[in-house]
Amino acid sequence: MFGKMGDMMGKMQEMKRKSEEIKKRLDTISVSGDAGNGKVTATSTGNRKITSIQISNELMATADKEQIEGLTIAAINNALERAEKVSEAEMAGVAKGMLPGF
Repeated sequence: MFGKMGDMMGKMQEMKRKSEEIKKRLDTISVSGDAGNGKVTATSTGNRKITSIQISNELMATADKEQIEGLTIAAINNALERAEKVSEAEMAGVAKGMLPGF
């Protein structure tokens, strides 16, 4: 009985260590999302932290404040959705390798 508990605890510790490694790796991964046919682009890490926003000069010259704000929000949401997918894929790989029955 204790042998199985020890094995499970060991697997849990290994999974925690691998999760921390993945979180560090996700900080090095960049994903982008855009809106308005690329007029606004947001870049995020795999950990869903926005690192940059680019707004085209064309948009700045022709759009009003509300349009720019709306496209910026859409670009950020697109980037965060992509970051979430990357994060989920990385974490799923760890869970599958460590806990094959789940």
